[in-house]
Amino acid sequence: MRAPSPDTNQPDSTPSVEDGPEVEFKMKGSRFIAQVFSADSEQIARAKLLKLQRRYHDATHHCWALRLKPSSTPIERAEDNGEPSGTAGLPILGSLQRAKLYDAMVVVTRYFGGTKLGRGGLVRAYGEAARQAVAKAPRRTIWHDAALQIDCAFEELGAVEAVLARAAHEIRRVQRKFSSTVELRVRIRRGAAIALQENLREATADRARLRWLETPEAGPR
Repeated sequence: MRAPSPDTNQPDSTPSVEDGPEVEFKMKGSRFIAQVFSADSEQIARAKLLKLQRRYHDATHHCWALRLKPSSTPIERAEDNGEPSGTAGLPILGSLQRAKLYDAMVVVTRYFGGTKLGRGGLVRAYGEAARQAVAKAPRRTIWHDAALQIDCAFEELGAVEAVLARAAHEIRRVQRKFSSTVELRVRIRRGAAIALQENLREATADRARLRWLETPEAGPR
């Protein structure tokens, strides 16, 4: 089955993070330890959360938020972990939303200090701890690619290679396979994929056969 052509209305890159350092925030005796993690799936996020829970096994709460961008609609998760509803997970999620980060998780671990903070105090404390952690996390960029296969006769190869050479700054990788015909597999920046397709059609009078391939949508570079 032929894969659909890429949605070129989507951005070519997504801002994200590497695992960041721990930051600590205190309010009325309670300690809030916050950290940002890189996570491109819910499975990876939960594995990192479990590791942190084991490290701070005696903590009162482990509240967190996750933001993924597998396609045009982000997946967002928030967990209060026993705190009053909406006082922990949502403020933490807000820190990721304001920073416009994806494939990222923030965990805020709380050690109760003996004084209740109230709903407003909890929202401020979790939000501030998360904000500081997000500010200190190293940034990375996730680039989004498309992949296509070009099948052509040997007499069309020169024209195909000329088109690829002109788009070299947009192309991530080209794999060539020679038999009775030529097969080229091209990985290219998503936003440049449609233009490459049209240029190949024009250069070969539509004799080169093109099809879109299933490919991982994104990868760090």
